[in-house]
Amino acid sequence: MLDDELISAHLQELRRGTVVLACLLILERPNYGYALLDRLERGGFAVDANTLYPLLRRLEKQGLLTSDWNTEESRPRKFYKTSDDGLALAEALRRDWHQLDGSFKALHAQPADPE
Repeated sequence: MLDDELISAHLQELRRGTVVLACLLILERPNYGYALLDRLERGGFAVDANTLYPLLRRLEKQGLLTSDWNTEESRPRKFYKTSDDGLALAEALRRDWHQLDGSFKALHAQPADPE
């Protein structure tokens, strides 16, 4: 029987890239970190704040997100938005995701090789 820790490690690895794509898609409209965490969670992407904020900084450094501070409210918030390069990457990742999904379905539908 598989160890829960082993399963968890592989699920985390599988989901890592999907969180990047989810963030790029959600942030087509500007949003701040805490609201993004909530939106991801409601969408089925459980992400810890200690994972999300470094990811947002990395995506911004790579030019895939832009950010602006909103200081109009009592508490300043940093709003992130997907850049043009981020939108192009999101589209490429989305196409690849659909292709991979089709490939998995095709593999599953194929009869097993005779032994």
